[in-house]
Amino acid sequence: MAQRECKQPKKICIVGSGNWGSAIAKIVGYNAQRLDHLDNEVTMYVYEEIVNGKKLTEIINETHENVKYLPGHKLPPNVVAIPDVVDAAKDADVLIFVVPHQFIRTLCATLLGKIKPNAVGLSLIKGFDRAKGGGIDLISHIITRNLKIPCSVLMGANLAGEVADEKFCETTIGCSDITIGPLLRDIIQTDYFRVVVVDDEDTVEICGALKNIVACGAGFVDGLGLGDNTKAAVIRLGLMEMVKFVDVFYPGGKLGTFFESCGIADLITTCYGGRNRKVSEAFVRTGKSIKELEDEMLNGQKLQGPFTAEEVNTMLKTKQMEDKFPLFTTIYKICDGKLPPSEFISCIKNHPEHMYVPKIITFT
Repeated sequence: MAQRECKQPKKICIVGSGNWGSAIAKIVGYNAQRLDHLDNEVTMYVYEEIVNGKKLTEIINETHENVKYLPGHKLPPNVVAIPDVVDAAKDADVLIFVVPHQFIRTLCATLLGKIKPNAVGLSLIKGFDRAKGGGIDLISHIITRNLKIPCSVLMGANLAGEVADEKFCETTIGCSDITIGPLLRDIIQTDYFRVVVVDDEDTVEICGALKNIVACGAGFVDGLGLGDNTKAAVIRLGLMEMVKFVDVFYPGGKLGTFFESCGIADLITTCYGGRNRKVSEAFVRTGKSIKELEDEMLNGQKLQGPFTAEEVNTMLKTKQMEDKFPLFTTIYKICDGKLPPSEFISCIKNHPEHMYVPKIITFT
């Protein structure tokens, strides 16, 4: 009996249904249809909204399209939208979390004790949460701590629209359990979505959060009309601060992880094509607040860069290390209105680029 139970197909639930969640649902639904070790039905938790006078879950289940967050893209018919997160997740063996990071604690509290005890998590959430005492908390750590399940992470140069269009891209899964990694890869990988699994979970996740701060700086550069050479300098300096951040606060990270899709590739993509760059450019050009532009430009989606910059700055200030991360600090101050965007060029010019040689820069 035990052997037959082990061979039962794995049921998957996607917790979240924004543009990224819906793009991933296309992939997961496709793989669930074709792989025998995955259950055919994929549940997707959808926060219920009324769109054109009708419930969004009903629209998705009838038309197989998330008309609000990923219009123009058909979801596989085996992806079932469910408005109650407990109903969606209760039978799942794998929970894929893809919601704004501000909501993860509430979701975990709702799901606690109502999911399979041997379930595993995969977080696609890019951002930090604020920890007690002025530090930051990684989303995967919150999920593991609050739901009592292991949680891996997926980060990469994965603009949702391009993934939905099935344009080739790479991604990185950080998973320390060699028995779980292959299953997660099977769930996610397609011929146009290449997965590399590494055992450096924290670094993978931190890259996915910090790159959004740097992307705000890239947007400031575009808004100020400073050109691609200046943007390249921001990307380089931003990568340096990302490496240093991991080295100082999460020692043990591997330099090679920064050269995976979750690192430099995601950083470049976000600094040229992401929503943080786009809104930050408009912030400089229009003089409107970040909140106003978020409401105007993102169709209900949330902007992660300014919020993450604030969380990181709280940590740096508590540890009296703001001056050690001048790019992160300046971007936060501009987003928060403490500095005008025109001051950003001074930060770039005066950045102490030789300030630090990270201990993890070693190939031995």
